Amino acid sequence: MAEAVVKICGLQDVEVLKSMKRLPLDYVGFVFAESRRKVSPEHASELIAELAGWENGKPPLAAGVFVNPSLDELASILSTVPLDVVQLHGQESADYCRAVKAAFPQVQVWKALSVADREANSAGNGPHTLQQYAGAIDALLLDTYDPAGSGGLGRTFEWERIPAYQQKASEYGLPLFVAGGLHPDNVRELLNGYAPYGVDVSSGVESDGMKDIVKITAFVERVKQS
Repeated sequence: MAEAVVKICGLQDVEVLKSMKRLPLDYVGFVFAESRRKVSPEHASELIAELAGWENGKPPLAAGVFVNPSLDELASILSTVPLDVVQLHGQESADYCRAVKAAFPQVQVWKALSVADREANSAGNGPHTLQQYAGAIDALLLDTYDPAGSGGLGRTFEWERIPAYQQKASEYGLPLFVAGGLHPDNVRELLNGYAPYGVDVSSGVESDGMKDIVKITAFVERVKQS
């Protein structure tokens, strides 16, 4: 099984980021959508500047999380924030994703799809959805369906639904990330059972709503263990 890549999302605190510099991270995420983890472009730029001093391999790439942004909003933020990835977490269409790729060729475009439980499958995005995104995105992220918003619920979806998405993602050459309810105590179960390309965590490495370096370290170590 290939080693999964890991993304720690929702970073806000420069001291926490500094304390992560010895970890083998692949991506760090900054939220620009409405959220308690939202950061301003100015603050995100300050945080990303810290990546230059990474002590464990290459610095992680910086992803920005957006929900239904306009192209103007993306242009404004990308003019000041050196993001490597634009992660779209709303109801962005495949055509919109193509427009983002065309307008900002310097960034990868990731699309998050919400996965509903089987009894609510019509509300979520089934594996058939991937066909329209082929060629429009650089990676796919599966998250737990949230009928009231765009995810961030801190709970898992039915992991047995992953293989159907993996098959389609593989057909279209899309790396597949899994998010939603991950934490240090369940991430090995996910990796051993389904071997996604990558994992994305936010609330699962927090204590009292703040990023916890002990939990971050434990999560990364369990992803990267041989």
